[in-house]
Amino acid sequence: MNRLADPCPEPFPAPPEHTLLHTPTGPPACGQPWWNPQAGSALPVHRYIGTTPQPPEPEHRDWPSRTVERAPLWCPVDLRDGNQSLPEPMDLHRKRTLFDLLVRMGFKEIEVGYPSASEVEFDFVRDLITHRRIPDDVTISVFTPAKPELIDRTFEAVEGAPRVMVNLCHATACQWRETVFGMSADELERLALDSAAHVARRAAELPGTRVRFEYTLETFNVTEPDFALRLALGVSRVWDARPELPVTLNLPTTVEAASPNVFADQVEWFDRQLRAADLRDGVILSVHPHNDRGTAVASAELALRAGADRVEGTLFGNGERCGNVCLVTLALNLLREGTDPQLDLSRLDEIRTTVEYCNRLPVHPRHPYAGDLVHTAFSGTHQDAIAKGFAALARRAADTGREPGSLPWDVPYLPVDPRDIGRTYESVVRINSQSGKGGVAHVLHQLYGITVPRALRPELARLVQEAADRDGTELTGDRLWEIFEAAYLRPARPQLTLRDHRLKTGPSAGRTPEVLAVVDVEQAGGDLLQLEGAGDTPAAALVDALARAGHPVRLRSLTAGAVLRDGGAQRMAFAELGLAERVVHGAGVDADPDTAALRAVLTAFNRSA
Repeated sequence: MNRLADPCPEPFPAPPEHTLLHTPTGPPACGQPWWNPQAGSALPVHRYIGTTPQPPEPEHRDWPSRTVERAPLWCPVDLRDGNQSLPEPMDLHRKRTLFDLLVRMGFKEIEVGYPSASEVEFDFVRDLITHRRIPDDVTISVFTPAKPELIDRTFEAVEGAPRVMVNLCHATACQWRETVFGMSADELERLALDSAAHVARRAAELPGTRVRFEYTLETFNVTEPDFALRLALGVSRVWDARPELPVTLNLPTTVEAASPNVFADQVEWFDRQLRAADLRDGVILSVHPHNDRGTAVASAELALRAGADRVEGTLFGNGERCGNVCLVTLALNLLREGTDPQLDLSRLDEIRTTVEYCNRLPVHPRHPYAGDLVHTAFSGTHQDAIAKGFAALARRAADTGREPGSLPWDVPYLPVDPRDIGRTYESVVRINSQSGKGGVAHVLHQLYGITVPRALRPELARLVQEAADRDGTELTGDRLWEIFEAAYLRPARPQLTLRDHRLKTGPSAGRTPEVLAVVDVEQAGGDLLQLEGAGDTPAAALVDALARAGHPVRLRSLTAGAVLRDGGAQRMAFAELGLAERVVHGAGVDADPDTAALRAVLTAFNRSA
């Protein structure tokens, strides 16, 4: 499916005629080498200083040498964190649609809303519960700020749910304490402990509901590590964290403010402190990376190495500002490394289309794994490498007697097999003016089964590139066939056209019987001509007949194979003729292999004129 036929229904606005940009002319940075001529910019660099508290320097880092051997517990937050960032928040129907998608994909813990935020949020949670839309193996999660009246409203929403996670959240960093709350560290700690106790009391009033607790230390990544740990230990003890009823401690990079390795150090340090406090077995350590610096996926991956058990994020990364961590990207990164993500991502286009409908936002065509263009190569060098990778895979399959889909995936430029995530090979290589001979041959083979001889590929690629330059657009498969057909199957103003032929074999001094050919052709003026010749193949006999008729051509090579066109399989032959100092190519198609070969020779001869 090519959704980029009209990628922008409205034309992009033209850039301003008079730019306000100021080309940097300032002094270079201290120590900048001579070979780097970049100049200092006019940006107010002095206003930005490093503000991220660093965790205590670890005695040693274990996470760089670890790998992620199993999938984390996933918790998609599209219905709450993602929804509150949308220009048009989801209505009830879209929320149901997205919840059903998350269930089908295999998520077992799903944040379904912020019930105290609005009536729509409250009503959606009630709809899930009263209409029994929640599968037996799925736990819903609800978000609440640390305010008694909002906690109470949240518990009203979840009454009757079989299983629920109540996520108590408040910001913890110094800037938020002082600027937003006007609280000291001790006052904020008292707020956290009192709110946790209130949550525990309300949970005890819900008989028949299994309530678990989550504590989100909003702005954790810029909070003093010791203070964040003090809050987490205090809340965990209020909730009596233990292995049979673990508390989820959620560590967000609320506004991403440092490189991913810093977050990994913070998570590993936090993990070690929980172990030292003998609380690690009673805690599910969760992370909630945001993407302000564009490194949310890296932060999540390194956090998993550093000891995190759980990841909160959204499908395709929707969220405030630059978004949340993309769970699809993170899960498929695990797959690429040989780890089962424990999610169904086998129909990625269906997932993407559903999310776009629910969010009313597009997924970028270059979005990892899911974008329309991420499995597509236009560059000639990339196309050639991909085509050779597919050919090598086919050879391994033939050598081992196995299906290609059962073999280890190893094709250049394609991290995963597009078919494993519901995509097709048709769009892997697409043709425009940047394409090369390998890509053109690959597309013709993929779409029509044609194996273009290597000697013909440079000439065909040149014809395709000229057409792409003239057209000014990407060339479709049909357009590529038109170019190939016009050049090699039906050249303009042919000298000779095949009308009939008769073949018979006779004695030969060699091991291969000689073929005697009588070929009826129509000349350019309409006159019929009969040619006779002999050779070890019908094509060679026709070349001999042409030479006897005064056309000294040589048959350099002849190849044959199948072609899929017009609803059926036929035979295609390629002929390469030598004429004086020139080499010309032609092709022929027919249900009969001999006829296809004769057509190929005549087409090459006609192209020599």
